[in-house]
Amino acid sequence: MSMITVEHLTKDYGQGRGVFDVSFAVNKGEVFGFLGPNGSGKTTTIRHLMGFSNPEKGLTSINGKDCFKYRHEIMRNVGFLPGEVPLPEGITGWEFIRLQQEMKGVCDDIQVKRLLEIFELDPKGSTKRMSLGMRRKLAIVAAFMHDPDILILDEPSNGLDPVMQDRFITYINEEKKRGKTVLLSSHMFSEVDATCDRVSIIRTGKVVTTVSMNDVRNGADKIYEVIFTSSDGFTAFINETSIDITEKDGTKRQATVKISNGNINSLIRILAKYDIETVSEIKMTLESYFLQFYKGGISDD
Repeated sequence: MSMITVEHLTKDYGQGRGVFDVSFAVNKGEVFGFLGPNGSGKTTTIRHLMGFSNPEKGLTSINGKDCFKYRHEIMRNVGFLPGEVPLPEGITGWEFIRLQQEMKGVCDDIQVKRLLEIFELDPKGSTKRMSLGMRRKLAIVAAFMHDPDILILDEPSNGLDPVMQDRFITYINEEKKRGKTVLLSSHMFSEVDATCDRVSIIRTGKVVTTVSMNDVRNGADKIYEVIFTSSDGFTAFINETSIDITEKDGTKRQATVKISNGNINSLIRILAKYDIETVSEIKMTLESYFLQFYKGGISDD
């Protein structure tokens, strides 16, 4: 059952900026990664999910309700952590927490105190003098204080130190075990790899793939790096038409080959014709999978 749905979302700001025909869905109890560099369209998509913008085309819905039409209800009931934290000045962290509790109908401090302890935050100081890390912790408390079933997190660990980043990942995985539905937008591979079940990669406003993290880690394709003894052997190999060579370096006599599990024996037979220095498997990671799209290894047409 889909709790978060984006269908053919388009918002064109001109000069190639915006999002174009973006579609994905997040299932109940799933942590779904939305991965891309800054400016790729992640935040624009999230602004539509939170009802801040009305789509030019397509629709966004949460729990079956149109995000723009029911934006006030969504703001109250969804845990939202923005990429930038514009805290009001002239108040303390505690005063900000009280404002958020009133907006979300939180009647006690049980969850608030638990979050403050987990993230080691003392909110009594002025928001104006808070560091980026403290502001991010305060925003995390505000997003989770009402124990929402659906969470939308935009670059959630931005500004946190490595210890707090690790603590945040642990907390998200605990929420996942409790059945929470999470959309996590990020450009940090470690964060996405450690928490997400599936991932959509967005490039220049378009989703270029949606993939299971299990498929990334245990994919049917294998990648090998081959270094040849001679330049002649290297040159002859890269002209082999039956081999998918993804990268090549003539100076190093090095070729990177992608091949399916079922064709590994064919690759061995071809390599047997040449003098080889080394053959080594390159393990596929989320980062290497992602970079195929941003180095042109996979087309986004």
